[in-house]
Amino acid sequence: RIHNTINTIGSQPGIAKIRILNKGGKIIYSSDKDEIGEVIDKRAESCYACHSADRPIQKLSINERTRIFRFHPNSGRVLGIINPIYNEHSCWEADCHVHSKTQTVLGVLDVTMPLNEVDRQIRIGGIEIIIFAVVAFLAISIIIGLLVRRWVILPVKVLLKATNEVAVGNLNYTIDIRSDDEMGMLARSFNNMTKKLSEARMQLFQSDKMASLGRLAAGVAHEINNPLTGVLTYSSFLLKRTKDKPEIQEDLKVIVRETIRSREIVKSLLDFSRQSVPKKNPSDINDIIIKSIGVVENQLTLNHVKLIKNLSPDLPNIKIDSNQMQQVFINLLVNASDAIGPKGGTVTITSAILSINPYGTMQIKKAQCPKRHSLIDKDFKIDGLPSIKFKAKINGSEEIIHLDPVYGKSRHSYDNAKMMKKDVQVLCPECNNSLIEDGESCPECGSRLYGFEAPMQGRLVGCLNKECGWQKWDAVDKEGRQSVIEVKVEDTGCGISKEDLSRIFDPFYSTKGQKGTGLGLAVIWGIIDNHDGAINVSSELNKGTVFTIHLPL
Repeated sequence: RIHNTINTIGSQPGIAKIRILNKGGKIIYSSDKDEIGEVIDKRAESCYACHSADRPIQKLSINERTRIFRFHPNSGRVLGIINPIYNEHSCWEADCHVHSKTQTVLGVLDVTMPLNEVDRQIRIGGIEIIIFAVVAFLAISIIIGLLVRRWVILPVKVLLKATNEVAVGNLNYTIDIRSDDEMGMLARSFNNMTKKLSEARMQLFQSDKMASLGRLAAGVAHEINNPLTGVLTYSSFLLKRTKDKPEIQEDLKVIVRETIRSREIVKSLLDFSRQSVPKKNPSDINDIIIKSIGVVENQLTLNHVKLIKNLSPDLPNIKIDSNQMQQVFINLLVNASDAIGPKGGTVTITSAILSINPYGTMQIKKAQCPKRHSLIDKDFKIDGLPSIKFKAKINGSEEIIHLDPVYGKSRHSYDNAKMMKKDVQVLCPECNNSLIEDGESCPECGSRLYGFEAPMQGRLVGCLNKECGWQKWDAVDKEGRQSVIEVKVEDTGCGISKEDLSRIFDPFYSTKGQKGTGLGLAVIWGIIDNHDGAINVSSELNKGTVFTIHLPL
């Protein structure tokens, strides 16, 4: 039965040999019949594990029962497993056995299995691992390549195209910002750079224009003053000779008055280029308005323009430059007539004394950071008025804020609507000095507050939340309501588009095409500003325009 069992097990696939050895090393059972009866070398194979000492080891650990070896150097590997057969009670107590009680190990069961298939599977596994690694490496490389192309190469190509556009002079080229990562920040910085370059080029262009205007004004003053002096001299002489002809005298008086005014206009052109201070004297504003109407009355009549005068009587005299202010009203009336055109319409000029609340009406003309850098941005205007420029940092990115220059109004221009966040930093564009009011928050919405100095008028603080728009200007609020003379020039002309409305006071900007020089409203702006006044404009296309002037008493 033992032989049959060993032969049956030994013939199974994956079993090389199975045998039983007695304590002397003699093979008493084996699936290889030729080995039965042989005595193995106790120092061969793994026998030394037990028989290396003088006395054989009685117990073996699980690891020591297995061994891997080769029958011949060129043969495949073989796994050998030995299991000691211990002398149990049923062995030394039975009558049929001759083993003594003191004998511990009766023999050894030795099973050997070839590892050819295992080695083949290991080789296949190694090849599969190498193939998988290569495929994984290629797949990861392709994915990384696609990501690099998507997030690096394509944005760099866009930037390269943009730099080429800028290199050929196209400063209006902008990059679409599609992410908030480093590439998005770089694109945003590039757009800001091109915007600043465009502004710098425009400023340089404007500077050249102003320099040309200065030279032109000097030439005009030199060339025109002489003939104007001749006209004034002869007309004054004729005025004396025609004392008995009142109708001619009236015409000559107009010639003398307008010749003097022409000389003043030439001088005003020089004053505009030199930013001269007006010569203020107490004057009646209604009288100046009536004189201005007398100059342009014929032109209004030719254009079928009906002039309505609503002049408040008994207005107090105010300190103004009469010639400059007459130039303001003449320019506004001429512009109104041009806007109405030959089809006819109505121009209404109104004067009144008002008591106004500075909140919502007073212009912030000066603003400074703690280091005295000006925050007024004359290049970016809101409703035609120079705005107040801040720089904001939010989550590592820079934004530009343009505040409404009218105290109490919130027509601010934000690049980013998240200005009310707690981590926003508001800085001076020149020195990066903080403009945040530390430890303070808006009493209405709880957002952060900014603050800056208005020279000679105290400190102004306001809320960064555009939806709130809260502001506080203690020095102005303490003065209370202010008395001003208001002059309105209203027409029923073609109106001004929103795009043009913010630029009408820019020098050389005209909506009349070749008919206009673009200096009229710029001169008006300078004159009103030098009188510490304010001018506002509201307009609607095809309905008309209203210019409102406030002059302080």
